[in-house]
Amino acid sequence: MPMDIDEIIFEAEEKMTKTEQVVVHDFIGVRTGKASPSLIENIQVDVYGSIMRIRELAGITTPESRMLVVQPWDASTVHAIEKAIQKANLGLNPTVDKKSIRIVLPELSTERRLEFSKIAKKMAEDGRVSVRHVRREAMEALKKAKTDGGVTEDAVEHAEKEIQQLTDSTIKKIDVHLAHKEKEIMTV
Repeated sequence: MPMDIDEIIFEAEEKMTKTEQVVVHDFIGVRTGKASPSLIENIQVDVYGSIMRIRELAGITTPESRMLVVQPWDASTVHAIEKAIQKANLGLNPTVDKKSIRIVLPELSTERRLEFSKIAKKMAEDGRVSVRHVRREAMEALKKAKTDGGVTEDAVEHAEKEIQQLTDSTIKKIDVHLAHKEKEIMTV
């Protein structure tokens, strides 16, 4: 069953919006100078014979601007969580303190900040590539709709312009998010 032009545009817009949201969510995991529960909440821990995220196993608080405290709901998971944080390769050194884990974030050096900035740029570029991929799929769907008949050339041309505007707009939003994240990373 052929898709109509409005469906193609709507689907492309939805996919581009989701891509932008994924980029923004990925940026949360990129470290800045401040402690944030989002830095470690998605780290996967091997406990109870399965894989769970830290946020499913413990409460994460930030008592100070450069400190995280992880308080597992089950004290027997403390060492598994500690090991998972070490394995995550975020440059963090968790310290077990009886039934909780304390993580003091070291001051970021300029080199480390630049490294995190590069990581954010790579995430943004991956997002842009995904958006362009969605555009390409939508353009192909429009061509198919045109060859299948029932759609005028003017309607297809108008839809292509609309999809290009969506693409440009979404890429611009990703660039704005990147600029904000880079500023956050480089702020001492």
